[in-house]
Amino acid sequence: MLTERVQRNWVEAFIEVFSLCGVEAGETAAVLSESQSRSVNVQLSELALAELGAQPVHIVVPTPPASAPVPVRSTGASSAIAGSEVVIAALSACTIIADCTVEGLLHASELPAILKSGARVLMVSDEHPETLERLIPRIDIQPKVAAGVKLMKDASEMRVTSDAGTDLTVDMQRAFAAGGCGWTTRTGDISHWPGGLCAAFPRAGCVNGTIVMDKGDMNLTFKRYVETPITLTIENDYVVDITGDGLDAELFESYMAAWDDRDAYATSHVGWGMNPQARWDAFNLYDKSQTNGTEQRVFAGNFLYSTGANPSAGRHTLGHFDLPMRNCTIALDGHLAVERGVLQGDLA
Repeated sequence: MLTERVQRNWVEAFIEVFSLCGVEAGETAAVLSESQSRSVNVQLSELALAELGAQPVHIVVPTPPASAPVPVRSTGASSAIAGSEVVIAALSACTIIADCTVEGLLHASELPAILKSGARVLMVSDEHPETLERLIPRIDIQPKVAAGVKLMKDASEMRVTSDAGTDLTVDMQRAFAAGGCGWTTRTGDISHWPGGLCAAFPRAGCVNGTIVMDKGDMNLTFKRYVETPITLTIENDYVVDITGDGLDAELFESYMAAWDDRDAYATSHVGWGMNPQARWDAFNLYDKSQTNGTEQRVFAGNFLYSTGANPSAGRHTLGHFDLPMRNCTIALDGHLAVERGVLQGDLA
């Protein structure tokens, strides 16, 4: 097991990424954490921000008690702020926020109010610092992510296919599309590190077809590689049938049902990974407590299908799966973004 203690090389990695975010001397920087946060990342954030001349302040909140029927993992929707106006005001008074919460603020209900203040947020994913160090963002990924997001915004339809049997169609009209590079310099913006993702939240009733998760695809809620295929039938956004002969399908179906919430079966977002540094196989090299699977969300050419909350469709639920799949082909209005798991054209 890797040890989690402050090392100089990790401090330097954090300095590099906060420098990409344009941190300047004299800036007031918030380090947001909770009682269950990975303490080494909290410390590394403080040390890096201070070395850049910023004025770091710690905002620490208790991790909320469990409220769901099953463990909640990898949602990107931290509930640690718990709607506190005091915490929101404190964060809004800062110009840069290092988000070290366990689940992250990406989909948190308080995020719009925080961003409205003009703060920019770097969501430091709950990963071991070794992963973060390996995945320091490269500048040249930014125009490629931007090109991918433009493809999404301009498209009327996304179609995803694979030799395993996936054949999914997504109506992209008026979908909300966004991307992340692993850093941000823009006021009122958030990005997560590790980064490199293009994602779209379709409107209600826009996703139909079949998804076949094949051997080697990933269930990030379970932090588990799929070993036996799972077939999902999707009608008007909702998973209406789950089949498969192995334990993977049984676990998937059991977790879905535990929520007793129809929206847990619905499509959250669709997209693909853009990061050539990230590796699909690295998941196997960390203990479950040392990874949040962000690297597997962003590895280049994966098709990422997610279930759960979708603000574009007016749905909210804590039930959530992020399911990166390899070897898929993704076309937008017939234009190939990914072919058999390989980025194409300006995205490559």
